[in-house]
Amino acid sequence: MQNTKPSCDISVVIPLYNKASTIYTTLISVLAQSVRPREVIVIDDGSTDGSAEIVEKLIADKPHVKLVRQANAGVSAARNRAIEMAQGEWVALLDGDDIWSPEYLKAVHEMIERWPECGAYGTGFYVEDNMRSIVGSTPKQTGKVDFFTESMHRYVLIPSATTLRRDLVLRLGGFPVGMRMGEDQYLWTKIAREAEVAFWAQPMIIYQKSASNRSASIYRAEQSEFSLEDLYDESASAISNEYVARVALGKALVESARGGTSQARRALEFFAYNTMSKRIERKVRILNALPRWMRPSVLAAYNWLAWLIAGKGM
Repeated sequence: MQNTKPSCDISVVIPLYNKASTIYTTLISVLAQSVRPREVIVIDDGSTDGSAEIVEKLIADKPHVKLVRQANAGVSAARNRAIEMAQGEWVALLDGDDIWSPEYLKAVHEMIERWPECGAYGTGFYVEDNMRSIVGSTPKQTGKVDFFTESMHRYVLIPSATTLRRDLVLRLGGFPVGMRMGEDQYLWTKIAREAEVAFWAQPMIIYQKSASNRSASIYRAEQSEFSLEDLYDESASAISNEYVARVALGKALVESARGGTSQARRALEFFAYNTMSKRIERKVRILNALPRWMRPSVLAAYNWLAWLIAGKGM
Protein backbone atom coordinates (compact mmCIF):
# COMPACT_ATOMS: atom_id res chain seq x y z
CA MET A 1 0.00 0.00 0.00
CA GLN A 2 1.37 3.41 -0.96
CA ASN A 3 2.52 5.64 1.88
CA THR A 4 0.30 8.74 1.94
CA LYS A 5 2.02 10.56 4.80
CA PRO A 6 3.28 14.08 4.07
CA SER A 7 7.06 14.21 3.88
CA CYS A 8 9.83 16.67 4.69
CA ASP A 9 13.42 17.24 3.58
CA ILE A 10 14.87 15.97 6.85
CA SER A 11 17.33 13.11 7.18
CA VAL A 12 17.24 11.27 10.51
CA VAL A 13 20.68 10.37 11.89
CA ILE A 14 21.01 7.59 14.49
CA PRO A 15 24.42 6.52 15.86
CA LEU A 16 24.18 3.00 17.28
CA TYR A 17 26.43 1.25 19.75
CA ASN A 18 25.20 -1.65 21.88
CA LYS A 19 21.58 -0.55 22.20
CA ALA A 20 19.93 -3.95 21.66
CA SER A 21 17.43 -3.36 24.46
CA THR A 22 16.18 -0.02 23.12
CA ILE A 23 16.90 0.45 19.40
CA TYR A 24 13.69 -1.30 18.27
CA THR A 25 11.51 1.12 20.26
CA THR A 26 13.59 4.08 19.10
CA LEU A 27 13.22 3.15 15.43
CA ILE A 28 9.52 2.43 15.78
CA SER A 29 9.06 5.97 17.11
CA VAL A 30 10.71 7.28 13.92
CA LEU A 31 8.64 5.08 11.62
CA ALA A 32 5.47 6.22 13.40
CA GLN A 33 6.04 9.93 12.62
CA SER A 34 3.03 11.74 11.19
CA VAL A 35 5.42 13.46 8.79
CA ARG A 36 7.76 11.09 6.97
CA PRO A 37 11.47 12.00 6.86
CA ARG A 38 13.36 11.93 3.58
CA GLU A 39 15.49 9.07 4.93
CA VAL A 40 16.75 7.44 8.10
CA ILE A 41 20.45 6.61 8.43
CA VAL A 42 21.57 4.26 11.20
CA ILE A 43 25.34 4.02 11.67
CA ASP A 44 26.22 0.91 13.65
CA ASP A 45 29.46 1.85 15.38
CA GLY A 46 30.84 -1.63 15.96
CA SER A 47 28.05 -2.99 18.18
CA THR A 48 28.71 -6.40 19.74
CA ASP A 49 25.28 -7.11 21.25
CA GLY A 50 23.18 -7.77 18.16
CA SER A 51 21.91 -4.21 17.81
CA ALA A 52 22.58 -4.08 14.06
CA GLU A 53 20.73 -7.36 13.47
CA ILE A 54 17.64 -5.94 15.18
CA VAL A 55 17.73 -2.93 12.87
CA GLU A 56 18.32 -5.14 9.84
CA LYS A 57 15.17 -7.18 10.48
CA LEU A 58 13.03 -4.12 11.19
CA ILE A 59 13.98 -2.23 8.02
CA ALA A 60 13.92 -5.15 5.57
CA ASP A 61 10.94 -3.67 3.67
CA LYS A 62 11.74 0.00 4.28
CA PRO A 63 14.01 1.34 1.52
CA HIS A 64 14.17 4.84 3.01
CA VAL A 65 15.97 3.42 6.08
CA LYS A 66 19.67 2.62 5.67
CA LEU A 67 21.94 0.64 7.98
CA VAL A 68 25.69 1.26 7.67
CA ARG A 69 28.22 -0.70 9.70
CA GLN A 70 31.64 0.56 10.72
CA ALA A 71 34.39 -0.31 13.18
CA ASN A 72 33.94 1.41 16.52
CA ALA A 73 35.06 5.04 16.18
CA GLY A 74 32.85 6.87 18.67
CA VAL A 75 29.56 8.72 18.53
CA SER A 76 30.96 11.85 16.85
CA ALA A 77 32.51 9.85 14.01
CA ALA A 78 29.26 7.93 13.56
CA ARG A 79 27.16 11.09 13.45
CA ASN A 80 29.56 12.79 11.08
CA ARG A 81 29.48 9.88 8.66
CA ALA A 82 25.69 9.85 8.60
CA ILE A 83 25.54 13.62 8.11
CA GLU A 84 27.99 13.38 5.20
CA MET A 85 25.82 10.66 3.63
CA ALA A 86 22.54 12.50 4.22
CA GLN A 87 20.62 13.94 1.29
CA GLY A 88 18.22 16.10 3.25
CA GLU A 89 18.81 19.81 3.74
CA TRP A 90 18.30 19.22 7.46
CA VAL A 91 19.51 16.45 9.77
CA ALA A 92 17.53 15.38 12.85
CA LEU A 93 19.67 13.71 15.52
CA LEU A 94 18.41 10.78 17.58
CA ASP A 95 20.24 8.50 20.00
CA GLY A 96 19.48 4.78 19.98
CA ASP A 97 17.73 4.78 23.35
CA ASP A 98 15.48 7.85 23.13
CA ILE A 99 11.93 8.10 21.80
CA TRP A 100 10.19 10.69 19.62
CA SER A 101 6.57 11.75 19.92
CA PRO A 102 4.66 10.94 16.67
CA GLU A 103 4.41 14.70 16.02
CA TYR A 104 8.12 15.46 16.52
CA LEU A 105 9.12 15.88 12.87
CA LYS A 106 5.91 17.79 12.16
CA ALA A 107 6.87 20.32 14.85
CA VAL A 108 10.42 20.59 13.52
CA HIS A 109 9.16 21.00 9.95
CA GLU A 110 6.84 23.79 11.10
CA MET A 111 9.75 25.59 12.78
CA ILE A 112 11.85 25.31 9.62
CA GLU A 113 9.03 26.80 7.56
CA ARG A 114 8.56 29.66 10.02
CA TRP A 115 12.24 30.39 10.64
CA PRO A 116 14.23 28.95 7.71
CA GLU A 117 17.24 31.15 8.45
CA CYS A 118 18.07 29.28 11.67
CA GLY A 119 20.94 26.83 11.92
CA ALA A 120 19.48 24.68 14.71
CA TYR A 121 16.06 23.76 16.06
CA GLY A 122 15.37 22.25 19.48
CA THR A 123 12.28 21.02 21.30
CA GLY A 124 11.20 20.38 24.86
CA PHE A 125 11.67 16.90 26.29
CA TYR A 126 10.86 14.55 29.14
CA VAL A 127 13.60 12.97 31.24
CA GLU A 128 12.80 9.40 32.24
CA ASP A 129 14.63 7.27 34.78
CA ASN A 130 13.37 3.99 36.23
CA MET A 131 9.75 4.70 35.30
CA ARG A 132 9.86 8.24 36.72
CA SER A 133 9.46 11.13 34.29
CA ILE A 134 9.95 14.88 34.63
CA VAL A 135 9.81 17.73 32.13
CA GLY A 136 13.26 18.98 31.17
CA SER A 137 14.20 22.52 32.12
CA THR A 138 13.87 24.37 28.81
CA PRO A 139 12.70 27.75 27.41
CA LYS A 140 9.01 28.36 28.05
CA GLN A 141 8.08 29.96 24.73
CA THR A 142 8.18 28.70 21.14
CA GLY A 143 10.23 30.83 18.76
CA LYS A 144 13.73 32.10 18.23
CA VAL A 145 15.86 32.10 21.37
CA ASP A 146 19.11 33.65 22.53
CA PHE A 147 20.93 30.32 22.68
CA PHE A 148 23.82 31.28 24.96
CA THR A 149 21.76 33.29 27.45
CA GLU A 150 19.10 30.59 27.72
CA SER A 151 21.66 27.77 27.90
CA MET A 152 23.27 29.24 31.00
CA HIS A 153 20.16 28.17 32.94
CA ARG A 154 18.15 25.79 30.73
CA TYR A 155 18.53 23.19 28.00
CA VAL A 156 17.95 24.51 24.50
CA LEU A 157 19.58 21.75 22.45
CA ILE A 158 20.12 18.11 23.38
CA PRO A 159 21.03 15.61 20.65
CA SER A 160 17.78 13.62 20.38
CA ALA A 161 15.72 16.83 20.30
CA THR A 162 17.92 18.76 17.86
CA THR A 163 17.74 19.28 14.10
CA LEU A 164 20.60 21.02 12.27
CA ARG A 165 21.14 22.64 8.89
CA ARG A 166 23.35 20.11 7.14
CA ASP A 167 25.50 22.46 5.06
CA LEU A 168 26.34 24.53 8.14
CA VAL A 169 27.38 21.45 10.12
CA LEU A 170 29.64 20.30 7.29
CA ARG A 171 31.22 23.73 6.91
CA LEU A 172 31.96 23.88 10.63
CA GLY A 173 33.62 20.46 10.61
CA GLY A 174 30.92 18.41 12.31
CA PHE A 175 31.17 16.87 15.76
CA PRO A 176 34.64 16.73 17.38
CA VAL A 177 35.87 13.16 16.90
CA GLY A 178 37.38 11.61 20.02
CA MET A 179 35.79 14.01 22.50
CA ARG A 180 33.82 11.93 25.01
CA MET A 181 31.95 14.63 26.92
CA GLY A 182 30.85 18.03 25.70
CA GLU A 183 31.03 17.03 22.04
CA ASP A 184 27.44 18.16 21.50
CA GLN A 185 27.94 21.54 23.16
CA TYR A 186 31.17 21.99 21.19
CA LEU A 187 29.20 21.94 17.94
CA TRP A 188 26.24 23.89 19.37
CA THR A 189 28.66 26.70 20.26
CA LYS A 190 30.07 26.92 16.76
CA ILE A 191 26.62 26.86 15.18
CA ALA A 192 25.08 29.43 17.55
CA ARG A 193 27.95 31.85 16.92
CA GLU A 194 27.04 31.83 13.23
CA ALA A 195 23.28 31.29 13.04
CA GLU A 196 20.09 31.76 15.01
CA VAL A 197 18.40 28.98 16.99
CA ALA A 198 14.68 28.24 17.23
CA PHE A 199 12.89 26.28 19.94
CA TRP A 200 9.59 24.42 20.27
CA ALA A 201 8.46 24.62 23.90
CA GLN A 202 6.24 21.52 24.01
CA PRO A 203 8.06 18.32 25.10
CA MET A 204 8.40 16.11 22.03
CA ILE A 205 10.85 13.38 23.06
CA ILE A 206 11.65 11.07 25.95
CA TYR A 207 15.29 11.19 27.00
CA GLN A 208 16.34 8.02 28.80
CA LYS A 209 18.50 9.22 31.69
CA SER A 210 19.37 5.67 32.77
CA ALA A 211 20.67 4.56 29.36
CA SER A 212 23.55 2.13 29.85
CA ASN A 213 26.25 3.80 27.82
CA ARG A 214 25.67 7.52 27.99
CA SER A 215 29.10 9.08 27.46
CA ALA A 216 29.18 10.91 30.80
CA SER A 217 28.45 7.69 32.71
CA ILE A 218 31.37 5.73 31.22
CA TYR A 219 34.18 8.26 31.44
CA ARG A 220 37.49 7.31 29.89
CA ALA A 221 40.44 9.60 29.23
CA GLU A 222 40.01 11.40 25.92
CA GLN A 223 42.29 11.01 22.96
CA SER A 224 41.21 13.83 20.70
CA GLU A 225 42.72 16.73 18.81
CA PHE A 226 39.72 18.79 19.91
CA SER A 227 39.24 20.60 23.21
CA LEU A 228 36.67 22.96 24.69
CA GLU A 229 39.57 25.34 25.18
CA ASP A 230 39.58 25.78 21.38
CA LEU A 231 36.25 27.58 21.64
CA TYR A 232 37.44 30.48 23.77
CA ASP A 233 37.40 33.48 21.45
CA GLU A 234 38.13 37.04 22.55
CA SER A 235 36.29 38.36 19.50
CA ALA A 236 33.13 36.35 20.30
CA SER A 237 30.38 37.49 22.64
CA ALA A 238 31.14 37.36 26.36
CA ILE A 239 28.08 35.22 27.00
CA SER A 240 29.24 32.60 24.49
CA ASN A 241 32.58 32.36 26.29
CA GLU A 242 30.71 32.06 29.59
CA TYR A 243 28.73 29.16 28.12
CA VAL A 244 31.90 27.39 27.03
CA ALA A 245 33.32 27.78 30.54
CA ARG A 246 30.13 26.37 32.07
CA VAL A 247 30.26 23.31 29.82
CA ALA A 248 33.96 22.78 30.50
CA LEU A 249 33.58 23.05 34.28
CA GLY A 250 30.65 20.63 34.23
CA LYS A 251 32.83 18.22 32.32
CA ALA A 252 35.65 18.76 34.83
CA LEU A 253 33.32 17.58 37.62
CA VAL A 254 32.96 14.19 35.95
CA GLU A 255 36.65 14.03 35.09
CA SER A 256 37.61 14.71 38.69
CA ALA A 257 35.15 12.09 39.99
CA ARG A 258 36.70 9.51 37.67
CA GLY A 259 40.22 10.31 38.82
CA GLY A 260 41.14 12.92 36.22
CA THR A 261 42.70 15.27 38.76
CA SER A 262 45.08 16.96 36.33
CA GLN A 263 42.38 17.42 33.67
CA ALA A 264 40.06 19.05 36.21
CA ARG A 265 42.86 21.26 37.49
CA ARG A 266 43.64 22.42 33.96
CA ALA A 267 39.99 23.31 33.39
CA LEU A 268 39.94 25.32 36.62
CA GLU A 269 42.96 27.27 35.48
CA PHE A 270 41.95 27.85 31.86
CA PHE A 271 38.31 28.75 32.53
CA ALA A 272 38.96 30.88 35.59
CA TYR A 273 37.83 33.85 33.48
CA ASN A 274 34.19 32.86 34.06
CA THR A 275 31.95 35.10 36.15
CA MET A 276 28.68 33.15 35.91
CA SER A 277 29.66 29.59 36.85
CA LYS A 278 31.49 30.13 40.12
CA ARG A 279 29.23 27.65 41.91
CA ILE A 280 30.27 24.86 39.54
CA GLU A 281 33.88 26.00 39.80
CA ARG A 282 33.73 25.68 43.60
CA LYS A 283 32.28 22.18 43.31
CA VAL A 284 35.15 21.15 41.05
CA ARG A 285 37.70 22.57 43.50
CA ILE A 286 36.10 20.78 46.44
CA LEU A 287 35.81 17.48 44.58
CA ASN A 288 39.37 17.69 43.29
CA ALA A 289 40.64 18.22 46.85
CA LEU A 290 39.04 14.99 48.11
CA PRO A 291 40.75 11.59 48.01
CA ARG A 292 40.10 9.93 44.66
CA TRP A 293 38.27 6.98 46.21
CA MET A 294 35.72 9.34 47.77
CA ARG A 295 34.89 11.47 44.73
CA PRO A 296 32.51 9.19 42.77
CA SER A 297 30.19 8.64 45.73
CA VAL A 298 30.19 12.34 46.65
CA LEU A 299 29.29 13.41 43.10
CA ALA A 300 26.70 10.62 42.79
CA ALA A 301 25.04 11.73 46.03
CA TYR A 302 24.93 15.34 44.82
CA ASN A 303 23.45 14.31 41.45
CA TRP A 304 20.86 12.08 43.14
CA LEU A 305 19.77 14.96 45.35
CA ALA A 306 19.55 17.32 42.35
CA TRP A 307 17.42 14.77 40.46
CA LEU A 308 15.16 14.32 43.51
CA ILE A 309 14.68 18.07 43.84
CA ALA A 310 13.95 18.41 40.10
CA GLY A 311 11.39 15.61 40.34
CA LYS A 312 9.55 17.50 43.05
CA GLY A 313 9.48 20.61 40.86
CA MET A 314 11.63 22.61 43.27
